Amino acid sequence: MTKAEIIKEIVNKTGIEKVAVEATVEAIMETIKTSMTKGENVYLRGFGTFLLKKRAEKLGRNISKNTSVTIPSHVVPAFKPSKEFVVAIKTKVKV
Repeated sequence: MTKAEIIKEIVNKTGIEKVAVEATVEAIMETIKTSMTKGENVYLRGFGTFLLKKRAEKLGRNISKNTSVTIPSHVVPAFKPSKEFVVAIKTKVKV
């Protein structure tokens, strides 16, 4: 599902104007990005947590040059779904 499809679904379910829904979705996404760039996790009860994970320094390989490369430690964004979300997926999605 794309962002445009999410906006369309919200418009259909709520009857709110598309422009207002689009602005709200954009504001939510921008707020999450801003909070995370400040080093803060974002907690959405019943949905999940957008959190920052630290990756340790490690040794990698440049295969084309056959050399070792040190990859410095860094922080990456991650998403951890809530227990309710996980249960809903396990019960409703069949593989």
